[in-house]
Amino acid sequence: MKLYIAYDTCSRAAQLVANELGIEHELVHFDVFGKSTSNGEDFAHINPLLYVPVLQLDNEDRDILSETIIVCSYFADQRPKSGMLPPPGTLQRAKADQFLVQLATEIAQKHIPLMRKLMTKQGVRFNSDKLLRAYQLLEDQLADGRSYLFGENLTVADAYVWGTLWNSRSGVDISHLKKLAAWKLRIDARPAAIQTLREEAEILAIHKAQIEARRA
Repeated sequence: MKLYIAYDTCSRAAQLVANELGIEHELVHFDVFGKSTSNGEDFAHINPLLYVPVLQLDNEDRDILSETIIVCSYFADQRPKSGMLPPPGTLQRAKADQFLVQLATEIAQKHIPLMRKLMTKQGVRFNSDKLLRAYQLLEDQLADGRSYLFGENLTVADAYVWGTLWNSRSGVDISHLKKLAAWKLRIDARPAAIQTLREEAEILAIHKAQIEARRA
């Protein structure tokens, strides 16, 4: 299967989940500014909305899945014993899905207009305050000494937060959240996280070289 990613985007969460679970996949890098892909495909044919992650399956119909939560959940459901998500149809799964949607709306999406400098001063204050409140809730969740957001097992929620830690780019200071900082260091040290960042850097470098060669 092909996993379409872009540098330092929420697709990093999908990479981490796949690598944690040992799910084989081919990475394809999408340049969000130049709109090209590392394998030469027209990404608009893959996802007309032009964002990642996108997963193209190897089944007969070559089905395509998009949205970070959906792709990560699909991966997790391929390895149900991993504990990365509760079983589908359970109350625990509904609560996990609720948490993931909150992460999408209250963290991932709140960063984007700040990073792109699209907001008034009032908008910057509003979104920054929202982000600080959302991150404080994560800090509070880690207050009992647990290693990850839902205990001692890494979950899709951890991968999603890790993949959208864009606070340095959006200008939101969370340096006072010490438990969250320690949580990040634990994830950074995981072999799958190291692999994720290495593979992302490698495919980005390949794509950049291709773009430079075309310009030469």
